[in-house]
Amino acid sequence: MSKVLSYVITPIFFLAFGLCLAIFHPLQWLGLKLFGYIGLKRVVSVLNWSLMRCTNILGTTYRFTNPYTIPENRPLIVVTNHQSMYDIPPLIWYMRKHHPKFVSKKELGKGIPSVSFNLVHGGSVLIDRKDAKASLMEIAKLGSYIEKHNRTAVIFPEGTRSRDGHPKPFKPMGLKMLLKKAPSALIVPISINNSWKLVRYGKFPMGLGAKVSFDVHEPIENKGNIDELIAKTEAAVVSGINSFK
Repeated sequence: MSKVLSYVITPIFFLAFGLCLAIFHPLQWLGLKLFGYIGLKRVVSVLNWSLMRCTNILGTTYRFTNPYTIPENRPLIVVTNHQSMYDIPPLIWYMRKHHPKFVSKKELGKGIPSVSFNLVHGGSVLIDRKDAKASLMEIAKLGSYIEKHNRTAVIFPEGTRSRDGHPKPFKPMGLKMLLKKAPSALIVPISINNSWKLVRYGKFPMGLGAKVSFDVHEPIENKGNIDELIAKTEAAVVSGINSFK
């Protein structure tokens, strides 16, 4: 019955979601032209809050749990698992004070209203997954950028989305590059649960009633053996993933 209902509700969701992307695209351009980076950043924050509200049409709820005080005056490297594209708006909204930037595939850099504009102009980097060397160079630029401007790099070291919630092993090279290029960054592990249930049926229809949660783990200083740091970070992220059980 739930899947039958989703066929009715999904077109309404897609209409609302698409309207948000279309409306906020010129607003981003205007914010950037009039107020520079800060103008763009504020519009992007509201955009992603609005996209979250669109998913409420599907009965989606969000919980973001952070018992730790995360400083706003130093760079951060947010390391998290990846379950769907719908991971992104909550991360941008809930981490908005920390100016999150993403490592995204280059295909997202053009043709998508609002999304492509922000990726190109907002400080994120676009990589070609088929060109490992060039990808690492772009990630290095992001590391240097957050180190200089006290901003946040969000990276999904699994490399691709988990379709059923099961965590995939980390591919550490990109994270290693960020840690090297942003030596003063604080590592913030986050576990995401139930985002995959939004796309449990594929692209259409959408899943209904997903209870998406984000759990922030104790931040880790970027000190010591880099392989041990990555192993500790991966263990923290995996320890909070339970949506496949």
